[in-house]
Amino acid sequence: MRYRLTFVVGLAVGYVLGTKAGRERYEQLRRSAQQVAQNPAVRNTAESAAQQGRHFADKAYHVVSDKVGDRMPDSVAQRVRSLRERGTNGSGLDDWGTSST
Repeated sequence: MRYRLTFVVGLAVGYVLGTKAGRERYEQLRRSAQQVAQNPAVRNTAESAAQQGRHFADKAYHVVSDKVGDRMPDSVAQRVRSLRERGTNGSGLDDWGTSST
């Protein structure tokens, strides 16, 4: 599914960049993309995908840290800690403006 979505997005970007239809067609495509992005179903799906991604990343971090243990370089451990603290900065939103609840 991810590859299909990437292909469709690439196709759309290629069309927009390569079109000779002019500014009017570009604006029409931009408005359509905005409507899709503002659709509550799309936003909910994106938010749930982000939550699942955070969950799996957290799970993977714990599995790796259990196996690696003290062999993890301090720079990596500090970076992970800083990213985790940034994610819990109290704003409730991540870098994409979606809820991190």
